[in-house]
Amino acid sequence: MLADTPVAVAPLRRAVSTLVQFVCAALVAALVAAVGLFAFDRVQWPAFNSSNVTQAVTTVMQFAALAVLGLSIYLLRRRRWVTGARVLSWAALSGLVTATLGMPLAATRLYLHGISVDQEFRTQFLTRLTDSAALRDMNYADLPSFYPAGWFWIGGRVANLLGMDGWEAFKPYAIGSLAVAAVVALVLWSELVRSDLAVLAATATTLVVLAYGSPEPYGAVIAVLVAPALVLAWGGFLPATRGGRGRQGWGAVVGTGLFLGLAATFYTLYLGIAAFAVTVMAVVAAYLARRATGSWRTVLPVLVRLVVMASIAVLVALIVWAPFVFDVLGGNPPSESGTATHYLPDAGARLPLPMFHMSLIGLLSLLGTVWLVGRASSSHRAQALGLGVIAVYLWYLASMALTAVGNTLLAFRLEVILLVLLAAAGAFAFVDFSRWISLATSENPRVRRVLVAVGALGALAFTQNIPQVLGSEITVAYTDTDGAGERADQRPAGAASYYAEVDDVLLSQLGAERDDHVVLTADTSFLAYYPYFGFQALTSHYANPLAEFSARAAAIEEWSELSSPGELLAAWEELPWRAPDAVVFRQGAEGYTLRLAEDVYPNDPNVRRYTVTFPKELFDDPRFTVTEVGPFVVVTATDEPA
Repeated sequence: MLADTPVAVAPLRRAVSTLVQFVCAALVAALVAAVGLFAFDRVQWPAFNSSNVTQAVTTVMQFAALAVLGLSIYLLRRRRWVTGARVLSWAALSGLVTATLGMPLAATRLYLHGISVDQEFRTQFLTRLTDSAALRDMNYADLPSFYPAGWFWIGGRVANLLGMDGWEAFKPYAIGSLAVAAVVALVLWSELVRSDLAVLAATATTLVVLAYGSPEPYGAVIAVLVAPALVLAWGGFLPATRGGRGRQGWGAVVGTGLFLGLAATFYTLYLGIAAFAVTVMAVVAAYLARRATGSWRTVLPVLVRLVVMASIAVLVALIVWAPFVFDVLGGNPPSESGTATHYLPDAGARLPLPMFHMSLIGLLSLLGTVWLVGRASSSHRAQALGLGVIAVYLWYLASMALTAVGNTLLAFRLEVILLVLLAAAGAFAFVDFSRWISLATSENPRVRRVLVAVGALGALAFTQNIPQVLGSEITVAYTDTDGAGERADQRPAGAASYYAEVDDVLLSQLGAERDDHVVLTADTSFLAYYPYFGFQALTSHYANPLAEFSARAAAIEEWSELSSPGELLAAWEELPWRAPDAVVFRQGAEGYTLRLAEDVYPNDPNVRRYTVTFPKELFDDPRFTVTEVGPFVVVTATDEPA
């Protein structure tokens, strides 16, 4: 319920009011992000990795945003101009996100980490869904999407509406969606705690996500919502622990189900940890209900609430998962389990203990940890966040245990979730500890001013350092070659500068639309810029399990050993998948080369690169057209002799 709304307000009216706030907050955030990014783009800024100018301007904007957030907290605490203060907090928080990410990236058209490694397949997915609204696989033809398409589908539709290429829309969409998610989280916090505390908690968790989760924007928009969503979920279970039989808590049950469904459509791993945390809550709630009444019958309401949450989540998840599920149920089961969870970096082999790091985030985590333990028996917020923290650590332990059977649960990617939960707890801890210190000093106004100053300066210190935390990701955004064939740092562009010519060759020789053709290439960033389908994915870890990644790799190696063009064309005819319409090779000393990848887990790195070389004579036939473009060799196949 709204902290500033009378309890007597009807539930329906309250729900409508909340929905209106969500919509208005999202619109304000989208507008602020759009205006900010447009303004940044109007100025010729120097590259972030070669000048301190953008860092200086970023710091000024961050200071202004934090100052406005501080003003909104003051007004909300004093209950003055409440509506205006809320709108001010939405604008300031979204402005903080826009400045922190948008200004350092103002001189490049690429997002954090450019088009390298994981950002490559993400850009490819956005390009695919910009080209078409159909839930097709990001790479393989004739397959439904296996990767959750929610964030990418929305971004693709926005890019299509604005007439932008997917790669070009990635940066503004990522920043805008994070700004929107931050203010949506703020509104959700406002439904759970006092409005001024909501702004404080939302700001703390947003800053943590910007620093440690923003390179994965589709996951970051879920991460920023996790803490208030878990508090909401615990509120859904609490009535059952007290033997309540009324309607109290059902709004929280529905809201939790919707959040879990949203997570399922955006990021499977975050769905997993959120669902696991909610299940842990249900187990604890069932135990408390049984202890309070002495009867196992009181466990049933807890189970009913959990089932309702799960049912809502499944219905929402099917919005993007239905094509894949129906394809599997229709007789096309995965031929291989996939290797998505075959990765164990050092961060996944030990428990993260940020509360013992000598840093600002370490101090905030320590405050949060002390508060979680100290308030575990008296605060519903502490209970909810504490159970979330416990769930994360249990997930880590399970992931490390699974390494014994050749798999993991990718626990290292949950460190940002842990930091978000501890940051939320730390924000509440700072308020409580400040209150206690103030009371201990007879509410001396000088002590209060000192505490406020320390908190404000700590927030500013952490905020202005975020671009440095993201320094390597920002640098790659300037050193990678974008879809226009340019590097933002004005250095000579890489091989991707020839992609436009490769695309021209393919269109002129193959005709039709790009998504009518399958291209085999090891330079898969080409497929991130142009929506051709690929014959093979970047690595098996992001390949659709229906695509038979290993069998395709074996087939490519077999083709390189054939002795004539006729044998190659015959092999393509016999494929169980759509054959390549074209191959984009690299020039090699002994022929045309493709650099492929295979999973070598449990080694770290978990990918081994190897080169397959095709003899040039294999394409010396009228049915092939060979065109050299810079470092590339484009081979297109025709049905009839030229």
